[in-house]
Amino acid sequence: MHKIILSLLLVGCASTAAARPDIEPLARTCNGCHGVGGVSVSGPMPSIGGLPKEYLKRIMKQWKYGERNAVTMDRIVKGFSDDQLDALAEYFSKQPWVPVPQPASEAVLAKGKAAVEENCRDCHGLTGNDPDVEVPKINGQWSKYMELELLKYRSGVFKMPHRKMKQAAHDMKPEEVSATSRYFGAQGK
Repeated sequence: MHKIILSLLLVGCASTAAARPDIEPLARTCNGCHGVGGVSVSGPMPSIGGLPKEYLKRIMKQWKYGERNAVTMDRIVKGFSDDQLDALAEYFSKQPWVPVPQPASEAVLAKGKAAVEENCRDCHGLTGNDPDVEVPKINGQWSKYMELELLKYRSGVFKMPHRKMKQAAHDMKPEEVSATSRYFGAQGK
C-alpha cells in the first residue's frame, strides 16, 4: 500500500513539474534589454527585477492583448503563453530591486519633489520606494524611461490604461515631467 501511495505522489509531482514552463531560458532572453536579474544598465530600458508580480503580469498581458502600447514589448510578449508570462512575472518579482541613483541638481530635485508630493506620493510614496500594493517601486529607476512613460500618459496617442496614472501625468505641468522623473531616478534605497 505504501508503495502505491508513493508511486502516485511521484507521478503527481512529476506531472506538476512538467506542466510548469522552464522559466530560466525565458528569463535569460529578457536579460539582453532589462539586465541580468532584471537590473537594467541603460537609461531608456527599465529595471524589472523586484517589481510586484501582479503588476508585471498585468502590464505584460496588457501589451499582449493590445490594451497598452509599447515600442517593442507589445510585439515581444505576443510570442509567450499566458502561463509563461505568469512565470516570468513570478521570477522577476522574486529578484531584488536594485535602485540605480542618477545625479540631479538641487534645483531639479526641489522641483521634482514638489511635483511628487502633489501628484505621485499617494501611490509611489515620497521617494518611490514605498509604493501601494501592486504599484512598482521607482526609486532609482532610469529617469529617461520614466520621463518617456509620463510623456506617453500625457500624449493621448498611446494606449495607457491606468486611469489614475493618466490623470496624475495630465495634472503635471509640462516642465514638471522631467523634474519628477529625475527626482525619482536620483533616489537610492
